[in-house]
Amino acid sequence: MAIKSPVQDFLLAHAKLNPVSFHMPGHKGSALYKRCGYEEFLNNIFDCDVTEIQGADNLFQTEGILKEAQERYADLYEVRKSYLQINGSSGANIASMLTAVPSGKKIIMARNCHKSCFNALTLGNIQPIYVYPEMIEEYGISGAIPPQEIDKLLSENDDAEAVILPSPNYYGICSDIKAIADIVHKHGKILIVDQAHGAHLKFFSKFGVKGMPMSAEEAGADLVVNSIHKTLASLTESALLNVNSDRIDLQILEDKLQQIESTSPSYVLMASLDINSSILYEYGPQLFKEWADSLNYFYDNIGSIEGARHIGKIPGHDWTKMNFSLGDLGIMGDELEQILLEKYGIFIELFTGDLVMCMSGIGNTHEDIERLVKALAEIAAERRASGSTPAASEQKEELKEPAAAELCEIPKLKKKVKLDDAAGCICAASIIPYPPGIPFLCPGEKISADAIRYIKALRVRGEKVIGVSETGEILVGQ
Repeated sequence: MAIKSPVQDFLLAHAKLNPVSFHMPGHKGSALYKRCGYEEFLNNIFDCDVTEIQGADNLFQTEGILKEAQERYADLYEVRKSYLQINGSSGANIASMLTAVPSGKKIIMARNCHKSCFNALTLGNIQPIYVYPEMIEEYGISGAIPPQEIDKLLSENDDAEAVILPSPNYYGICSDIKAIADIVHKHGKILIVDQAHGAHLKFFSKFGVKGMPMSAEEAGADLVVNSIHKTLASLTESALLNVNSDRIDLQILEDKLQQIESTSPSYVLMASLDINSSILYEYGPQLFKEWADSLNYFYDNIGSIEGARHIGKIPGHDWTKMNFSLGDLGIMGDELEQILLEKYGIFIELFTGDLVMCMSGIGNTHEDIERLVKALAEIAAERRASGSTPAASEQKEELKEPAAAELCEIPKLKKKVKLDDAAGCICAASIIPYPPGIPFLCPGEKISADAIRYIKALRVRGEKVIGVSETGEILVGQ
């Protein structure tokens, strides 16, 4: 009997679909590597999987080829120093926070940070002071972090050591990092920007494409975390941490990085980071022009589809994230995702309510974008022709997050309780709808009846909610 390899079998079957990928990673498959002359690496990837043999250098004391690779990135991003990351932006976020904030101290932290930042609170015994993003009510998604709120909270909490926020957020909405950096530095603090979804922003600017938000490096953040794999050409789980000022003690940062990262770093992942930098050096201007031209095609045509709405190329929007809705035709995000997949072979990144987000990357082609636009036009036309076009809000009850939870002390002792019995308890482990991986409830927040209803509604709809067991239990303070 043949031995099954379910993960391999799934991946090979998926590859045979010849899918259109509007989800991470950004390389979108092998075609980009082949186009840029890296087929030999693809053909020998297992033979490239080595450890710290002679000549291979050491990630935690770089003196040779890895040092050279990091220096190339520092040159590309025009920063003080760059560090290759082999456990994604999550490890870089944690190491950055542990570097900037001593144990027991405070940090001003955007409430819509990635779950890794909340993990850092626990690991570093760090006390959060939350700053809340504005809301884009039309679509029910988080917007930018107001600079004036950062100023207010730093004035009220002079003992806070640093500020951390995501920009762009999952939907491509960027905060005004230049204004925030000026405020943070006026107060003598450190600014960390989780730019996991914006590793490409620097290069749209560098290669002359206008209209994109400024990168956090250009805007003056001190530490900038980039998921190279999300939108550029490296393999999943590879990232970059950029040091962009003299406010960071490199010795402390390097110590924290070696605490967080694996002692067996993948040379295949690091090679893909190195290849990505070579692609940017050699083909960057051409690839980014093609990328921008393809995106312009999308935005030039989406507006002509009757019944479609979209977030356009507005100031502060990273428009590589294509956000659109057919909600006015009665099509919710989950239904649109299914139609795009089953009928057109198009995979999206995520949906929220009736809003769908397609994440483009450096590996997407113009044909990919054309296929998406054609599919949306056909879906909209068929729904209009059917005469069944109720508003999405009428078709399915809209889920709205409850008001912000009351913040209490993070519990030291924990116990399990049924979700139904958790009202009034203090959350002891993050409850995280995934994607996008932003905690809905964090340790130290009081659990309300409204919050319980919202979590249960998400699960009924089939959405993943990390932190709730299969038997419906969560961790709360004793």
